[in-house]
Order: sequence, then structure tokens, then C-alpha cells
Amino acid sequence: MQNRARTSNCLLVILLMLMTCTLYAQSAKEKQLLESIRKEKDETKQFLRLLSLGEYYAQHNIHKADSLKNILLTKSRSYGDSIRYSALMFSAEINELMGRQEEYFKDILGCQQFLNKLGSDQVTFKIYRHLGYYHSTLLEFETADYYLKYALRIANRQRNNAKIAEADNHIALNFMLQNEKDSAFIYTEKAIKFARRTSNKSILAESINTQARVYAYFGQLEISVSKNMVSEQMARELNDLVKVVRYNRELGVSQRAILNLNAAEDFFKQSYLFASKIHDNRQMGLALSNLGFVYFEKKDFKKAIENTQKAIDLLFLIKDYNGLGEAHNILGMIYREKKDYTTASTNLNRALVYYESTGNKEMIAGVFHNVGTVFQKQKKYANALIYLERSIEIRKQFGSRNQIYNTYRVMSSVYKDIGKTKEAMKYLELYMNYTDSNSTLQAATKIAELNELYRSEQRERLIILQADSIERQKQEKALTATQLENAELRSNSQMSIIIAFLIIIVLAGVIVFFRWNQSVIKQQQREAEMSQTLLRTQMNPHFVFNAMSVIQSYIYENDTENSSKFLVNFSRLMRLILENSPKEFIPIETEVEILQKYLETQKLRFEERFEYSIDCLEELLFENAVIPPMITQPFIENALEHGQLHNVEGGFIHVSFEKKDDMLSINIIDNGIGRKGSEKNKKSKAHKSMAMKITKERIDNINKKYKTEGRMEIEDYNKSLQTGTKVLISLPYRTESLN
Repeated sequence: MQNRARTSNCLLVILLMLMTCTLYAQSAKEKQLLESIRKEKDETKQFLRLLSLGEYYAQHNIHKADSLKNILLTKSRSYGDSIRYSALMFSAEINELMGRQEEYFKDILGCQQFLNKLGSDQVTFKIYRHLGYYHSTLLEFETADYYLKYALRIANRQRNNAKIAEADNHIALNFMLQNEKDSAFIYTEKAIKFARRTSNKSILAESINTQARVYAYFGQLEISVSKNMVSEQMARELNDLVKVVRYNRELGVSQRAILNLNAAEDFFKQSYLFASKIHDNRQMGLALSNLGFVYFEKKDFKKAIENTQKAIDLLFLIKDYNGLGEAHNILGMIYREKKDYTTASTNLNRALVYYESTGNKEMIAGVFHNVGTVFQKQKKYANALIYLERSIEIRKQFGSRNQIYNTYRVMSSVYKDIGKTKEAMKYLELYMNYTDSNSTLQAATKIAELNELYRSEQRERLIILQADSIERQKQEKALTATQLENAELRSNSQMSIIIAFLIIIVLAGVIVFFRWNQSVIKQQQREAEMSQTLLRTQMNPHFVFNAMSVIQSYIYENDTENSSKFLVNFSRLMRLILENSPKEFIPIETEVEILQKYLETQKLRFEERFEYSIDCLEELLFENAVIPPMITQPFIENALEHGQLHNVEGGFIHVSFEKKDDMLSINIIDNGIGRKGSEKNKKSKAHKSMAMKITKERIDNINKKYKTEGRMEIEDYNKSLQTGTKVLISLPYRTESLN
């Protein structure tokens, strides 16, 4: 274990040195993250900061993110399940971005071990969402539907609109691959609806893009382009270059499909430009591959081969087999048109090998179609028909069925060449039926054009109406010019009324402002009074006197070790309370220290007759979470003084801090005599009521001031015996950067 830790630390040092060498090209955020990693002494916090750096690179420099991936995986092995899961999920997401499908799937399947170990909804949602995509890619649609619907249930239970939209998007894509058009569109609409309910424009852009992909899949390219332009513009506004790159490439593919080659070329060049800015070699390769296809369509075979070969060089380095399959497929078509059938067949065979390795049935069908056309060019008609029929068989089961019509057209041509007129007419009819069924698309295009013409005519009509209105106003002014003198007196009186009305509004505004200012002052006074009340409550005289008695007893017994230990804890506790009580919020680390000192002092006082524990998630410390000072102390005092923990066998008190749904959740649990037992003591009842009232007022003030929904709940720890107490305090999650 030590050797492994030393190895991972050496790798980390080397990586940081390499990154420091390119300091001149670094952003302020990157410099800040690197500096925080170098300065951090705690190994766990250092790892979390390193992971944050990786997540930053995933958006801004994918090459560096890929370099950091293996460092994180190696280093995570010496930590617990939570960190190991985070590193493995990061690796999966980077492999997905890089197009390494096999490695991505391996990472996702590896994450399943953490479902039971971590057991949180957040982890389950993320793993199940990826498992849904995994099974959908393997065309195991029922299994994919199970995982995605389970993820959707988690998102609905959490009422997390962003996660609901994310799950709906993937369910829509799963239906799309099954050629379930109506279901696919239903879920894209749902995704957009829930995405609009969030302030997260990124998930909205992705939802609109998903809808564009579904439209493109089912052949409605004009609508797809218009939708994708919206999502691309949103991604630009967010400066989300990862999405900008992908959306531009998809726009180029749609434009190429309708033979708008100049527009397609522009979009692919934009995709390449933005991909180069974030060092995304995969997207650069895919953009070059698509540019090769555009130049192929333009009959510029030299440029087509140059761009496609560059794409292969990039994609081979990162092992993107689907991308390599596409590039070799394009090269095969180029050499087919150049009548170099040997080179064409070689490239198409390579494409098949790559697609077979990823199980991409839809693209295999496309390659079979192209192999058939190569045999057709060579007049090897029997071989041509074999591959064309294979292509049709696969497309009937997998992928977009709209692509079959191209194969029908080629088969009709082949049968015509061999003199089988009946079969030629059969496949020509199938092809014509498809083009007829696409009349709705043509109608939609015409309707869009008519709508634009209608809007143009409406604008022209509005200009004419405005001109007529101006002319009428001139005529009315000419007709009423003689009446102005008689109306002057009336205008003066109207002006007086208006001035009086304005004065009343100003006075009303002053009164409202004065009352609001008074309420603010009262609020501040109330907070100050509560602060003082809290300080007096927490500096309980009984506790101080009892503490002095304990010290005195240690001195009488000549127990210098315990008396010294007690005094150190007690003096530190007093200083912490006096320094932090007046503050509105303090770091959660300070709150934990106060509780530790307080409980340690009480434990010494009661001669170790109870146990305690304080749990605080590392995430809260890493994010510098803050908390109102000593909000838990009154309940801990109740547990000790009135719950009589020191008289209970195996007495314990447990305090935990965690983040749940953007709220700071605090749990205080003890196994004392409980509320029912302490009610017999009137003094205990009065003290508890006061502690509850003060804490409730503090939470109410926070809710009023910050427009939040904090709350406090109290119940019995053992409900059957009505013993012990469980207190839940939920506060708005805040960090030092927010204050």
C-alpha cells in the first residue's frame, strides 16, 4: 500500500511539473486549482482538489483531462469507496468523450460494485443512467429501459428537474433506436418541459439537441436543423465548448444530408476550430472526417483524401474505433469513385472490422451498402446483391429505417443492369413509396416558407397602417388647432391633478421605505438580542460552576494530569465560544471543534460515563461550508443535563453533518431517558423549551432573511420505549464564498 501511494504521489508530482511548464497558456482558474493542489497538505483534500482539476479539464482541455485520468485511478486505490467511485466515474466519462467505447463500458460495469457500498440516490442515479446508455448501445432495449426508468424514479423522488430531464433524454434516445417515433418525441417534450423549470441552461440546450437528433433520425432534417441551431446558440452563451463542438458537427451532418454542402463545410470547420481550442482530438478527427465527406460530395477527391487521412491519424491515437470505421468508410467511397476498387475494398473491410469490434449494427449496414456499390461498379452483380440484401436485413432490425430507401434505389439499378425488369420495378416502387411518404416533409418546408412570407407581408402591412395613422394624426391636429386656447385652462387643472398625484405617490413611497427600514432595524435588533441570549444560554453558569468544581476535585486529589487536561479543554472552549458567538456564520470545522471541546469537557466531568462521536462529511470541509454558531449546543446540553446520559448504561450521543438536496442536514441522537422521562423534572422542561424556542427563532430568522426553508424536527430515538432523543436540523447550505 505504501509503495502504491509513493508511486501515485510521484506520478502526481510529474504531472504537476509538466502542467506548470505550460503556465503561460493557463487560465486563472487552472492556476488557482494547481496552486491549491501544491499547497494542500492533507492527502484526501489534495485528491479531491485534483479531481476538481480533472473536471475543469473535461470542459476546457480534454487532452489534459485524459492525461490526469490514470493518475486519479492509481491514486484512488489507497482511499475509501467514495473516492474510488469518483475516480472510476471520472475515467468512464473521459473515455466516453474520447470515444473509447470498450474502456467506457468496462469502467461503468466496474462502478456497479459501489451501488451497495455507497447506497446513495445520487450514486445510483448516475450509474443507472450510464447503464441504460450501455445497454441501449448494445441494442438491449428492455434492459436499457429498466435502468433508465429506475433512474427517472429516483429523479422524481428527489424532485430534481435537471435529473428528470437527463433521464427523459436518454429514454427518448432508447425509443429512437427502436424506431418508436411517437414515444421518442413524447420523452423529448417531457425533457424540455422539465429542463425549462430549472435555471440550468446546459440541460435545456442538451434536451433541445436531443429532440433535434430524434428529428434527424426520422428524416425531418429542416426541423432538426432549426432545433439544433437553438441548442448551439445556448451552448455558445454558456461558453460550453464541448457542446458547441458536437452541435456544430451535427448541424453539418444535417446540412450535408440535404446537399447544402457549403453550409455543411462551414459547420464542420467551426466544429474543428472549437475542438482544437479544448484539445479534443476525437472531435477534431470526426470534423476532419466529415469535411472529407463534403469534399467527396464536391468531387474534390484530393482534399477529401487529405482530410480523411488526417482524421484517421488522430482517431487511431485515441483508439476511437467507431470514428475510424466512419473515416475508412468514407475513404472507401472516395476510392470507389476514383475507380480504384482494390483500395476501396481494403478501406471498407477495415471499416467493417472497426464496426464489428464495437457492435455498431447500423454503421455495418451502411458499409455493406457501400461494398455492394463497389461490386456494382465492377459489374459483379451477384456479389453486389448479396451485400445490398444484407444491408437491408440489418437496417430492418437496427438503426434508422429511412436509410433503406437508398439501398432500394441501388438494387433497382443492379436488377436493371442484369435485365431483371420485374425485380427492378419492385425495388424502384419501394424507393418511390418512400419519396412519396416524405411529401409531408416537403409540405412542412413549404409551410415554413409560407409562414415566413406571411410574417414579411404582416410587417409590410404594419408599416402601411403606421403611415396611415401618422397621416390621420396630422389631420386631427389641424382640425383641433383652433380649440387649443379653450382647452388651456383645462390642461392646467389636469397638470395640477397629475402633480398632486405624483406628490402622493412620493409620500407613499417614503412611508413604505420608512416602515421597511424600521422592520430591518427591528430584525437586526432581534438578531442581536438572540445572539446575546444564545451567548448567555451557552455560557450556562451551572456548567461553569460544575467545571470549577471538577477542577477543584482534581486539585484536591492531586491529579495534575486530568486537571491540566480539563483546564486546556475548558479554556479553549471558552475562547471559541466568546470569539464565535457574535458571528452570523462560522466554518463548520470551527463548529465541530467547539462541540468536541464541549463534549470532551463534559466527558471528563462525568468521569467517562458516556461516549460521543461527531461525523462530518469531507465534502463539507472541502467546500468550506458554514453554519450558524453553536446551533447544536443547546440540544447536546439537554441530552447531558436532562437526558441523564451519565446514568444510562452505554450512554452515547452522536452528531452528524451532511449535505442533502442543497441543504445542510444536522442529526443529534442520544439514548438518554428521553423527553417523557425528563418532563417529570419541571426545571428540565423549562430549559428544554427555552433551547427549542431559541433555535426555532434562529432558523425562522435565517429563513426570513435568506428566503429559505430551514426546519427543526424532534422525535424519540426509541419510539417503543419512548427513550432517547433524535433532533434533525435542516439549514440552507452555504459556503464561505457566499458570505
